[in-house]
Amino acid sequence: MKTLEEQMSFYLRYHRNPKNKLTHFFGVPLIMFSLFVLLGLVRVPLGDVSISASSVLALVVLAYYFRLDAVLAVAMTLFTAVLLIAANRICTLGPTVALAVFGIAFVAGWILQLVGHAFEGRRPALLDNSFQIFIAPIFLMAEVFFALGYKREVAERVEQLALQAERVS
Repeated sequence: MKTLEEQMSFYLRYHRNPKNKLTHFFGVPLIMFSLFVLLGLVRVPLGDVSISASSVLALVVLAYYFRLDAVLAVAMTLFTAVLLIAANRICTLGPTVALAVFGIAFVAGWILQLVGHAFEGRRPALLDNSFQIFIAPIFLMAEVFFALGYKREVAERVEQLALQAERVS
């Protein structure tokens, strides 16, 4: 398994432009939210309760994040919980409303992503490595930590690895 720094250095090479990063701070959560709404409509009964497919997806991705970095994973757990709660509330309004919200949020999120990559002048990272779709959220959380002065050693290592890879390519 690649380290957090290795995963993020690949992602960073596609996200250098500040305008691209800004669009991703809105686009990525919108896409996450939209998928949680859609998958929130799929529920599996477990005795007297049921669990949504969105909760299962979130648990799997968060487990991966905990393998990468526990501190960032805790922050992602809190952020993900907010999105899951909001998505669940949308799902209680019925499938018609939920599907409409899903469609609007999903399209808006991807438009923001594509606009960002127009600023970047480079195609999205996930076109070269589809797994990057799971790295985008934790990358953005790490960017928040870096901006606040936390995890400087991670930021430095990510930048160093990105620069090495850019020299090779």
